[in-house]
Amino acid sequence: MLILPEIYETLPHRPYCTDDLGNLVIRPRQTAVKMRYIQHNPPCMTHFICLDIDHEHGAMRWAEEYLPPPRWTSQNPENGHAHIVYELKTPVCTSEHGSHKALEYLAKIQAGLVRATRADVGYTNFITKNPMHEHWRTEVWTKEAYELNYLADFVDLRPLTNKEKEYGLGRNCTLFDTVRHWAYSAIREHRGKTWQQWYNSVLKHAQSVNMMFLEPLPYSEIKATAKSIAKYCWKRDAYHYNEFIYRQALKGSKGGKASNSSNGGIARSAKYNDKRSKATTLRDLNFTTKEIAKELGVSDRTIRNWLKKPSF
Repeated sequence: MLILPEIYETLPHRPYCTDDLGNLVIRPRQTAVKMRYIQHNPPCMTHFICLDIDHEHGAMRWAEEYLPPPRWTSQNPENGHAHIVYELKTPVCTSEHGSHKALEYLAKIQAGLVRATRADVGYTNFITKNPMHEHWRTEVWTKEAYELNYLADFVDLRPLTNKEKEYGLGRNCTLFDTVRHWAYSAIREHRGKTWQQWYNSVLKHAQSVNMMFLEPLPYSEIKATAKSIAKYCWKRDAYHYNEFIYRQALKGSKGGKASNSSNGGIARSAKYNDKRSKATTLRDLNFTTKEIAKELGVSDRTIRNWLKKPSF
């Protein structure tokens, strides 16, 4: 086994791996590197772009198309088919913590590289020929990792075709756009329900969309996308809806009533009941006590007291 320390350290700690593509297993990294195929990107993160070239001179397709040298190529010595792998200097997150614009940009670059090298458009960029396994003919071409802007100069950046949206990183973009447009209106039907009920509904819809892909995305990426969309819509809708209720309550308390200490107390009570309701909503969205206090303009102790008591 050829150990390439700089590549080994970038691999997931417990990657999927196999000697037979029909039987993927999860193993510790030190065990996984002994198998022919290995997961090269960590969950919900794209560190490497891998191109699957089904051609007898596949390892040199990048040079034929005047592309920059890849990090490495791993070639099948029997038929010449190869994986060409580019390393990203700035990895792109594909979970709720990442930028959707960066993901769309990466998807276009990946599709451009696939077109330029005539690589397999159906390849999922999930499992690669293990560059450290003796079965493959591996060549390290450079130690340089590239920024997306640099790779973009070598490819034709165009909107993804319908077919490209069904594969690779195009699936992430399609899933995000399809589910979010559905969620913008579906959230209205969940007013008065819990965060968990709403999240489960979004996750179920995301799973349905994912099943339309010929090569579905891993469940971890489905969960991340669903959580991102659910959290955004829940926070956005709950905030504006509660603001509307609060404004209506203020109008009602002022309408035709003289200002006195009793009415002032009622107004203050309504105001704080509304803030308590918002505090509960923000807690369900995993906001910290300090974040909730800052958002609502009250002390940390007040928030802790509110959350200990049931809301009215």
